[in-house]
Amino acid sequence: MINVNNNNPGSTVLQQLQEKQKSIFEKLASGKRVNGAADDAAGLQIIDRLTSQVSGYRQSVSNAYDGISLSQVAEGGLSGISNDVSRIRELSIKAGNGILSAADRKAIQSEVSQLQDNIKATIDQTEFAGKKLLSGDGEIDFQVGANAGQKLSVGTKDVAAGLQDILSVDLSSASGVEDALKAADAAVEFVDSNRADLGATQNRFESAARNLTQTEVNVAEARSRIQDTDYAQATSESAANDILNQSSIAVRAQANQQQGQVLALLS
Repeated sequence: MINVNNNNPGSTVLQQLQEKQKSIFEKLASGKRVNGAADDAAGLQIIDRLTSQVSGYRQSVSNAYDGISLSQVAEGGLSGISNDVSRIRELSIKAGNGILSAADRKAIQSEVSQLQDNIKATIDQTEFAGKKLLSGDGEIDFQVGANAGQKLSVGTKDVAAGLQDILSVDLSSASGVEDALKAADAAVEFVDSNRADLGATQNRFESAARNLTQTEVNVAEARSRIQDTDYAQATSESAANDILNQSSIAVRAQANQQQGQVLALLS
């Protein structure tokens, strides 16, 4: 008795071709060359790392712009204070006029007091996301990189302490004029110095944001070269695989036909 083996090698080849065609269709549909570890285990690990970095750089750019916004808010507060200090200085010079009466000086001091209150209010109300920016010495850190240790900071100042003399100016008498002018000059220098620091900080954040954006683009491009489907190549492979698939089916059909003829002769 003759046994006919049904485990046709052509069947295995056909299954392999169909699996390959399925993989090619998946790549074409998803646009990704690597859809799982089976496609490229090492490549998948690299893709995952690069994806993590891209996400980190994207969030870092957002952080950098928050740092810019915070610096601008703080600088805006100091700009208002600078205007008030300048007005106090102007009133101090006005108070140095010997022809002023006591009532005149009282009126000048009344405006100075209002300006001092306005400075205090600005110090208290200048904040960003609930953080006081002009009420205490310290730093607010921002992560501006995809890795640990990549931070930039915005310095905060106890502005009230730095402006203590101008906040205690009293022009109700002629003797207070000289002290008022000295206090105003010191206050202008203090405020301008802090505004300059904040301006430099904004420039650092802006530079960091530009660099992070470009780095994100470069890393995304590197990931794309590993991950994305080469459509021309995949389409070519699909066409070639389809031809092989059809050929395998024809060969298998012919083998089945020959097998049937042998069985017919034996019967």
